[in-house]
Amino acid sequence: MLDPSSSEEESDGIVEEESKEVMAPQAGSRISPSRTSESSGGLAPSSSRSSARPTSPSPSAASEQEKEDLGKMQREEEDRKKKLQLYVFVMRCVAYPFNAKQPTDMARRQQKITKQQLQQTKDRFQAFLNGDTQIVADEAFINAVQSYYEVFLKSDRVAKMVQSGGFSANDCREVFKRHIEKRVRSLPEIDGLSKETVLSSWMAKFDTIYRGDEDPRKAQQRMTASAASELILSKDQLYEMFQNILGIKKFEHQLLYQACQLDNLDEQAAQIRRELDGRLQMADQIARGGKFPKFVSKEMEAMYIEELKASVNQLMANLESMPVSKGGEFKLQKLKRGHNTSIIDMGQEDENTLSKSDVVLSFTLEVVIMEVQGLKSLAPNRIVYCTMEVEGGEKLQTDQAEASKPTWGTQGDFTTTHPLPGVKVKLFTESTGVLALEDKELGRVVLHPTPNSPKTSELHKMALTKACPDHDLKIKLAIRMDKPQNMKHSGYLWAFGKNVWKRWKKRFFVLVQVSQYTFAMCSYREKKSEPQELLQLDGYTVDYTDPQPGLDGGRAFFNAVKEGDTVIYASDDEQDRILWVQAMYRATGQSHKPVPPTQVQKLNSKGGASAQMDAPISQFYADRAQKHGMDEFISANPCSFDHASLFEMVQRLTLDHRLNDTFCCLGWFSPGQVFVLDEYCARNGVRGCHRHLCYLRDLLERSDNGNMIDPTLLHYSFAFCASHVHGNRPDGLSTVKVDEKERFEEIKERLRVILENQIVHFRYCFPFGRPEGALKATLSLLERVLMKDIVTPVPQEEVKGVIRKCLEQAAQLNYTRITEYAKVEGKKREMYEHPVFCLASQVMDLTIQNAGRLVTPAKKLEETIRLAELVIEVLQQNQEHHAEAAVTSSGDQSAFAWWTDLMVEHAENFLALYGVDMDAALEIQSPESWDSFPLFQLLNDFLRNDYHLCNGKFHKHLQDLYAPLVVRYVDLMESSIAQSIQKGFDRESWEPVKSLTSNLPNVNLPNVNLQIPKVPNLPVPVAGLSVNLPQMPSFSTPSWMPAIYDSDNGSGTTEDLFWKLDALQTFIRDLHWPEEEFAKHLESRMQLMSSDMIENCVKRTRMAFESKLAKASRSTDFRISPSICTMYNVMVDAKDQSAKLCAMEMGQEKQYHTQIDELIEESVKDMIALLVAKFVVILESVLAKISRYDEGTLFSSFMSFTVKAASKYVDVPKPGMDVADGYVTFVRHSQDMLRDKVNEEVYIERLFDQWYTATMNLLGTWLTERMDQQLHVYQLKILIRIVKKKYRDFRLQGVLDSTLNSKMYDTVRNRLTLEEATASVREGGMQGISMKDSDEEDEDDD
Repeated sequence: MLDPSSSEEESDGIVEEESKEVMAPQAGSRISPSRTSESSGGLAPSSSRSSARPTSPSPSAASEQEKEDLGKMQREEEDRKKKLQLYVFVMRCVAYPFNAKQPTDMARRQQKITKQQLQQTKDRFQAFLNGDTQIVADEAFINAVQSYYEVFLKSDRVAKMVQSGGFSANDCREVFKRHIEKRVRSLPEIDGLSKETVLSSWMAKFDTIYRGDEDPRKAQQRMTASAASELILSKDQLYEMFQNILGIKKFEHQLLYQACQLDNLDEQAAQIRRELDGRLQMADQIARGGKFPKFVSKEMEAMYIEELKASVNQLMANLESMPVSKGGEFKLQKLKRGHNTSIIDMGQEDENTLSKSDVVLSFTLEVVIMEVQGLKSLAPNRIVYCTMEVEGGEKLQTDQAEASKPTWGTQGDFTTTHPLPGVKVKLFTESTGVLALEDKELGRVVLHPTPNSPKTSELHKMALTKACPDHDLKIKLAIRMDKPQNMKHSGYLWAFGKNVWKRWKKRFFVLVQVSQYTFAMCSYREKKSEPQELLQLDGYTVDYTDPQPGLDGGRAFFNAVKEGDTVIYASDDEQDRILWVQAMYRATGQSHKPVPPTQVQKLNSKGGASAQMDAPISQFYADRAQKHGMDEFISANPCSFDHASLFEMVQRLTLDHRLNDTFCCLGWFSPGQVFVLDEYCARNGVRGCHRHLCYLRDLLERSDNGNMIDPTLLHYSFAFCASHVHGNRPDGLSTVKVDEKERFEEIKERLRVILENQIVHFRYCFPFGRPEGALKATLSLLERVLMKDIVTPVPQEEVKGVIRKCLEQAAQLNYTRITEYAKVEGKKREMYEHPVFCLASQVMDLTIQNAGRLVTPAKKLEETIRLAELVIEVLQQNQEHHAEAAVTSSGDQSAFAWWTDLMVEHAENFLALYGVDMDAALEIQSPESWDSFPLFQLLNDFLRNDYHLCNGKFHKHLQDLYAPLVVRYVDLMESSIAQSIQKGFDRESWEPVKSLTSNLPNVNLPNVNLQIPKVPNLPVPVAGLSVNLPQMPSFSTPSWMPAIYDSDNGSGTTEDLFWKLDALQTFIRDLHWPEEEFAKHLESRMQLMSSDMIENCVKRTRMAFESKLAKASRSTDFRISPSICTMYNVMVDAKDQSAKLCAMEMGQEKQYHTQIDELIEESVKDMIALLVAKFVVILESVLAKISRYDEGTLFSSFMSFTVKAASKYVDVPKPGMDVADGYVTFVRHSQDMLRDKVNEEVYIERLFDQWYTATMNLLGTWLTERMDQQLHVYQLKILIRIVKKKYRDFRLQGVLDSTLNSKMYDTVRNRLTLEEATASVREGGMQGISMKDSDEEDEDDD
């Protein structure tokens, strides 16, 4: 902005250029209104434009157009003049404010985000998600950013908020912070890392992404500068702002600034005094003429006059409180200025009369002694110096200098209270005599400076003493006398009056300001601090006058007139007279502005040019302003204008400027704008109600045009107007105009409609809870609008009724919007998946009916599920962003605690609208289809976790809809599973299943990336059998599923059975049925069904086991088959599954589960006993073979003789060792098979214990039966081999020593040891077979 005090040449050159441009167009060349207005600077009057009407080739055709152009130009000219006049008033408010200050406690406004910045933000976040940045982040943060990007940044509501100018970077940050808080709180705890640390880290990463590659220091500097400009503005910044607001050109501002003397505080204070005096006169005119505004009651007319006068008195008091100077302390506390004596307290006239002691002036003098000239009589080496003093003050001395070069440049500072002080400067030289006591004075000069004296150094002739032989001694010095602030003008005048200055005489006068409303004309003598005489200027009018006959002295006359008194003044030149008249004009506060007569210019010395140069600079700027048409705006009487309409205009233009700046203001003015508007209203008497009514109207218009307006601001202005209309005097005014009340009622109704519409569109007017607290403020404002008066609160039920109706409409609106969005999204998805089909459909232009028939039930269900996701998203956003209206910032319940109930009703209405489409989609589904269960899970998971919607109207409807489906599905699954058990066990081969997926190839495992997994399909062949099962509903992945994949010993039928039971129970459990009674019924039924199925499975398995063993071989050729191990594993799985599928906390079912466990245990015992019995039978067969060698039998004698005879000729193999080896091999194979295939260690240990014990008992019994017989050597060898290997193998299998070393084993071992000792002395011996431990023997045997 250019400095208001720019050089005259520059500004004058601009004006001359503009003038030439206006003169340039000639006839025949049409001047466009915009160009003419722009080129002339808006200064040319409309008459000059109309006189230069261009010619036209067809007058009849162009006349209408010319009229329109002329009318448009005239309207533009009138608007320009109005804005110029308005700018003059605004400038004066800025130049000398005395009522308002720039507020420093207003909320700081954030920088708004534009469309380009929003797109840039989207690109930065998309780049992060694409991995194009160097920001390191974990998966949780990336998912949070992805959700934020998709839900928030890409939302149409955010784009609309940016368009409305109500979106800032802080909003972006706060929404993200609220978005991630729940995510961070749900993360698992990490030792040494708090949730607050994670949250801070995520926010830091967010800031990095949002900032992009921009230097943070530059952003910080920009934010600091913008914040500073948002808080406090200088006068130059305020001038520039309102130039932009009102469309004022720079040179127009310069002309107005100089002509109005805005840098002259005295002129501005005088202008205020004149304005206030005019307002008092206007109040008297209204009272005398009876031209009152129309009030709501007749009694308010008298009150109106009192209010006008009271407001002026208040402004006078404010002006009086403004500091004047440091010198004067006199203040009139109750003095009421103005020519209207009706409100002046005449009884205080004597009390408020000034005395001489009240006028106190303080001056600062600077005396600088430069040099002395003409000092020739002294020797060059003589020392000289000077002294200086102000009479009545201290004396100062310069440095010493030689007479050949008497220069100093020494400055002395003095203070005095004398307007005409005496300054003495003396020149001394040092005495050379021995007896000289004092230095010798050479000369002196005595000066009487004034504040108007020249400040430059001058030569003064010194008065010489007898000791100085020089005749032309001069001293060069400068005296600067500063003018105090309360001294407005000074100089020599001739004066003559009736009461003071009764002789026509030239005196030194000083115009002194004692307070803002008290000025005095004082005459002083030399060396006196108190005035000789003074004239208090209250009530006087100053003006130019003609020379008075009979008064000799003075050339330019003027006078000060008051009723009964006239004081005549005269100055020696015209310029001095003009300055005096201007100064006294400001002091008197008169409404009449003195105009210097043109003929008095002849009184000045020769020629007009010199006379023009003698004119003051203010007169020069006034002439320039008059030359360019500005004089009418400067000299206009502010009291003659309708400031209500002018303020309405400036407030509207200021609001437009504010809404279009770079700040997210929401309608709030900046501190500088508030300051200027406050000052304008106070200074020009704009009523507060009118101000806020206009403000409300402008804000509502901007809101209708799409700008975001803070409801708190609307509430503030509305509360002010309501308080005024209902007589609560918010600004001290008791009068209420009829038009104010009518406009208030109109705005009240309009505001009610707008607020209700905002509540209906709350998701779009306050997207994502932005601006913060706006919804709560809207509710509060609506409650205030619904009040009948200012005192009686509106019943809560009435408020709730209005808002309930709005939220019902909001439910309809929101559901319509999301259904339209779902349709558009579906079309985009189809075009992406089937572009050719979509193109063909567009070409075919199918009708709605045909398109409706093309929608399949599956497609309809898919759309319904997608719509359900959108419904849930909307409700979650409502809960997250729009539920704060019921809670204060501290978390307590606010006055709108019922808002939660209304939002619940809104949600139920919203869900009810969705329920209609949901019911329609479910009706067309096939009765045999279970694909709709994911829809139930989706909705139920949301509803059951919502405290207010759980078991609500829609939730119960959903339960009623799906309860029959669940029951029917469970019935079918129970029948199907029972059928599969029956058929599976009838055809079961009991071969172990390697894995579940190898035998169920068509089962689609749940997709962990989806919240709603696909439904696994179970009708698949199991172990070569055909099983016809219905399709199972969706369920989460069972926790035991990975364990089944690792198992390779299960039966196909049982594995399928357990998987189905667990899948069915998981499905029922994942339904999370909300009704407790029905949920317990389903759980109980599933437990009982599982118990029955597992019981049937256990019984069938035991029967198959017994049958399998019965058919098996009784010799050592018997081998433990995998099927036998599989049956054991089935029991193991049955036990595990029964604990999981049949366990309940209820009494009867828990008892039922205990019975299943007992059944399984009994079955396992029986199966172990059967297998042990089989092992015993096999051992009996071995013992039967060697029993033929018993002593005393024919076969034994024959075999002994044959072996002996044959052994003489050939090597006879050891008879019976093949039997022992076969048995040992059988035992080892059985042990390895059981150990490897059976999954339960307890069962194996139990089996081995019983096996070892039973067989050892059998051996002990067999030996006991032959106690009286000696064992055959071959019997002995076989038994030793069997016993030793059995003992060793079972010990390796983990059989405890207590079992191994039983009494029976000791008996058998002792008998075999004894038999071995006996056989050793026989012929042939034991051939190396012994009961003693021998590694060599073991190796040979192995």
